[in-house]
Amino acid sequence: RSSFFLDPSKMAKKEAAKSTSGGKTKKKKWSKGKVKDKANNSVVLDKATYDKLFKEVPTYKLITPSVLVDRLRVNGSLARVAIRELEEKGLIRKISTHGSQLIYTRATAVIDKPET
Repeated sequence: RSSFFLDPSKMAKKEAAKSTSGGKTKKKKWSKGKVKDKANNSVVLDKATYDKLFKEVPTYKLITPSVLVDRLRVNGSLARVAIRELEEKGLIRKISTHGSQLIYTRATAVIDKPET
């Protein structure tokens, strides 16, 4: 019967070994993830942006509100108003309006084919 039980000194050594063996690793530090910079887009067109709008935008191949937001650093509602104004002046041409997505391109001269 005594073979099933350990003497107290051996039992104490085993308990000490068990308690020190676990829990040595440090806790995992969670990363904060990627933090996107806050967009600081203007809500009013200043003179420089207004000039850039009429000088550069009519030369873009693809003109959408999101393109103007990226390149001119204006907010979305201002970009939509600017696109409307450019279209009224004939500087850009509408390709498609689907829902709220406005797609425009630069206005190119339509060349008539001579009929023979």
